[in-house]
Amino acid sequence: MITYQEHRLRTLVEGGRWHDLLAVYRQVRAAAVAREGEEAAVVETALLGHLIAYAAPPELAVRLFDADGGPGTSAGVVDHDAGPLWEVLATRHSWLRLAPLLGPAPVRRLVAQTRVLIGEDLSYGAETDPEGVPLLLEPWEAVGWGEGVRVRDYLPGGGARSALLTLPATREGLGPVLLPEPDGRLRGQPATGALAALADWVDVVCVRGPAPRAAAQLAPGHRVTGGYLPFAIAYPVLVQAGATERSRGSAHGRLALWRALGAMAGHDGPDRAAVNALVARMRCFTWWDPADGLRHLHLAMEDPATGLSWAVSGSDEP
Repeated sequence: MITYQEHRLRTLVEGGRWHDLLAVYRQVRAAAVAREGEEAAVVETALLGHLIAYAAPPELAVRLFDADGGPGTSAGVVDHDAGPLWEVLATRHSWLRLAPLLGPAPVRRLVAQTRVLIGEDLSYGAETDPEGVPLLLEPWEAVGWGEGVRVRDYLPGGGARSALLTLPATREGLGPVLLPEPDGRLRGQPATGALAALADWVDVVCVRGPAPRAAAQLAPGHRVTGGYLPFAIAYPVLVQAGATERSRGSAHGRLALWRALGAMAGHDGPDRAAVNALVARMRCFTWWDPADGLRHLHLAMEDPATGLSWAVSGSDEP
């Protein structure tokens, strides 16, 4: 049922009264922060924030994130409706339009990384990413996606459509595989924690040996339906695993995955040359689990150069 408040907001949107809408947003958010705290403010202003981020002129939409309205009035990186407000904004305007307007550094970075995922080349003219994550998609980052699924498809009146990416997507191309006995987990590997940071619904292990040995730690049995695939096919699912929470966007998934790949390559950060070399030599194994929910991810990644393999596995209901 549409409430009176929602009807009033949509009337203001239809009339293009963006300054009034921003004033309402700031007033409601500050009052909610004072009354119940930040989490309540995010919920209470979600729809209005979405409407402004989606449809307001960029010169005004970016002011959602400015603190010039006073304490508690500005959206942060976790403010969201169906997705983070900065991601809604990033889907609506090019970096060329947004770059001169955006202020807060965390928001600027996430918007820039979202534009990169959408396909914009920011490798010339944009400020360097603080961790060195490239501002242009590497070739292996671009090939595994379906059309228009790298970022949520936001709707004008609130909400979003998003692709349900899974690995494996089907059992096509997979066959019966006998996995080795599960033993010999390696503890304390930085890459293990970095991969686990992608999503709270996956388990991650590291072993010394080939990818099937890592898979054996998390697979449902010794005999599975599985097979090898290029890392480029797995990449979109790993990115989207990092964006399953509504307060997180695809940029979070890309940044987290580059950190993990850098750690797998033996670096403290996402070194571009080292990550590209790792991806080029990596062998990836996936398997099917009959108990899977609608969203699932089962992937083992082997680095022949070090003899180490990591398995990432889990299932989650969207």
